[in-house]
Order: sequence, then structure tokens, then C-alpha cells
Amino acid sequence: MAYDQVLAQRVRDRIGADLAVTEKRMFGGLSFLWDGRIAVAVSGDGLLLRVGPDDVELALTEPGTRQAVMGGREMRGWIIVEGDVLDDDALETWIRTGVESASRLPGE
Repeated sequence: MAYDQVLAQRVRDRIGADLAVTEKRMFGGLSFLWDGRIAVAVSGDGLLLRVGPDDVELALTEPGTRQAVMGGREMRGWIIVEGDVLDDDALETWIRTGVESASRLPGE
């Protein structure tokens, strides 16, 4: 699956030159990793986003969100955010959510 190059650049622009963030192609898209942990990925024309298992229900009440599914199985702690709801404010909020969620994970 190809990913939206424009959306990837928008994510890149918002993350900036933070040394804790790296990019890696995976899951058919482009993932942005925070200290080696996936925070957010551009997948198709939307975002695959780590929110954490305790925050999925609340995240799914937001417009344009759905449970992330891979290989027919729900991805615990992950959602998809559709590209058509990602105005600048929403994108900023979702990126921050993904980075905060990834940063709460235990170190390697």
C-alpha cells in the first residue's frame, strides 16, 4: 500500500529536527519512531496511531477514527485516523498523542 507523501511531509514538518525521532518504512507506510518506538505512521491517506490500550475507547469517539486492524486482528492500543479529518490542528494533536503514548513505554 502506498502512503500519502504530502501527509508524510506534514508530519515531518511538525515533528521537526527532534533527535529522538527517526523514520522507517514499515507496515506499507512510513513510521515515525520516538526513541525506537512507533509513535505514528502514515498509512494510505491517514495515520496509524499509537494511543495506548487504556485510551482507545476515548480516541475512537473523535471524528474520523476507527480501530486499527492488521491481518484480521485488532491492534491493541492503536487506531486509524482518516486523512480527511486531519486539518493542521487535528494533525498536531494526533502527533502529540502518538509521541506521548510512545514516550510512556518502558525503555529497551
